[in-house]
Amino acid sequence: MNKPLIGAFFAALLLGAGITPAVAAESAQAQESATETATETAPAVKAVTFAGTVALSNCSGSVVRSPDSQPTDPALVLSNGHCLETGFPGPGEVLVDRPSTRTFTLLNASGTGVGTLKASKIAYGTMTDTDLSLYELTSTYEQIETSYGIKALELETAHPVAGTAITVASGYWKRTYSCDIDGFVHQLKEGRWTWKDSVRYTPECQTIGGTSGSPVIDDATGKVVAVNNTGNESGQECTDNNPCEVDENGEVTVREGINYAQQTYNMVPCIGTGNKIDLDREGCGLPKP
Repeated sequence: MNKPLIGAFFAALLLGAGITPAVAAESAQAQESATETATETAPAVKAVTFAGTVALSNCSGSVVRSPDSQPTDPALVLSNGHCLETGFPGPGEVLVDRPSTRTFTLLNASGTGVGTLKASKIAYGTMTDTDLSLYELTSTYEQIETSYGIKALELETAHPVAGTAITVASGYWKRTYSCDIDGFVHQLKEGRWTWKDSVRYTPECQTIGGTSGSPVIDDATGKVVAVNNTGNESGQECTDNNPCEVDENGEVTVREGINYAQQTYNMVPCIGTGNKIDLDREGCGLPKP
């Protein structure tokens, strides 16, 4: 987890941030440094914007839809399981349909906050096999588009491909990071948690605290292929904020300074009629309670 906002007291005062793991807010100095890095590595022409992203109290997120979602369906917000206001779900813990009144600041293309969205419930949340949360909102996609002129980001239905150019768009920091998908990790272990088939970025995506939950967007299609969640900060092996890679043979690899995300294509079949989460639907790849 790209680190919780624990220890980021100054940044929290500046932005009203709470506590979050893996990629959460750090210090003003880290913010400036990451801004410079993102600027240096960003492509000259970039189609990806902040439209549809959101800022949480401690993380980033985005308003998302499946290809079958309807305009009148309650909208969904995607973030990390470790960003839940209820705290980190334990290994094997899965939350479904938990009441929530959490709010999200909706951003436009330039990163300006244009409105506040409110959750009605945590539709799904876990840190088992993946690091994912989905909030159901009190607003429909149609209402959001009518009020703010902003459309939800569409979720990709296919497994991403290595070498794909991507952008991590953080609503918390209002900053983007551009790089490629370097490959995929059989198992990514961090502290008590294990995630499967994780996305590994090339080194250019130096995400920091507060970027947890950011959508990972395919630059070519504009679709969400993953959700940003962690990185190895100091070269430690399999500890909190220092995930390690474990291959099919059990061999462990540590990549200091490399960051990761969790794929979202296997989540799409779990979204049924009316945007309701149905873990029994064919093709649904999310863990059950």
